[in-house]
Amino acid sequence: MSRVEPLLRPPRPGPGARVAVVAPSGPVPEERLQAGLDVLRGWDLDPVVAPHVLGRHRDFDYLAGTDAERAADLQSAWCDPAVDVVMCARGGYGAQRMADLLDWTAMRAAGPKVFVGFSDITALHEAFATRLGLVTLHGPMAAGIDFVKNARAQDHLKATLLAPETVRTLTSPEGTALVPGRARGVTLGGCLALLAADLGTPHARGSARGGLLCLEDVGEEPYRLDRYLTQLLRAGWFDGVAGLLLGSWAQCGPYETVRALLADRLGGLGVPVAERFGFGHCDGALTVPFGVPAELDAEAGTLTLDEPALS
Repeated sequence: MSRVEPLLRPPRPGPGARVAVVAPSGPVPEERLQAGLDVLRGWDLDPVVAPHVLGRHRDFDYLAGTDAERAADLQSAWCDPAVDVVMCARGGYGAQRMADLLDWTAMRAAGPKVFVGFSDITALHEAFATRLGLVTLHGPMAAGIDFVKNARAQDHLKATLLAPETVRTLTSPEGTALVPGRARGVTLGGCLALLAADLGTPHARGSARGGLLCLEDVGEEPYRLDRYLTQLLRAGWFDGVAGLLLGSWAQCGPYETVRALLADRLGGLGVPVAERFGFGHCDGALTVPFGVPAELDAEAGTLTLDEPALS
């Protein structure tokens, strides 16, 4: 069974770099989008908005335009030689529906760029890893409440983009060890529900073997989290995982219940597990690069990257 391997690091954007904002999933509130664009301009970046970011599907109002429109926006942005960073506007649902419409050969030929997003964008993190072999950033999105209003989330993403050597060690103030220990591996992961839903698709990895797996979710009852974890366990997806980092579980019920479930399902893997690591659907979320070799110290609550996220 294949292992999670280090991926190619895209170049960091310089002053004035163009950031294309796309909406692969749900519809975007215009006022939040404008606020996010102002933040990016304040970083001396040049944000441009893809044509269908403010669109809405005629029949399914949880989608920002049709699948073809959302895919065209992402592919056009990625293949535009003037664009250095492609940043998602928000999550929601819909990335899975458009992933198979992308021309991955053309996107690979366009060369490495920075890709940023989280939540439903997990499906694209996996696709970018398997189809393009690229490091991606699991971090705040342009029209996300946390990005617009939280200085810590803004500052950590800004540093990861513009001065990645300054954020090689990620630390969560609330981080503790669910299972103590240290582990080395390559980072991957995202939203638990999306990783479970991705099983068996053309863009999914066969397992997390050799990886430092980051997991989080939002708005899922404990029994649903149990279902996703159990599905991944039964599929052998956790076999050989090196360690786990657990982020936020917002609106998933009392944390004591969620914690007990995580310990029950993951404690038997025999690897270090860090909890409350401060990424995902939470205030001040850290930006976590996926595809980078790193060391996890569960007791210290640190993830130390072997090299900066971007080259």
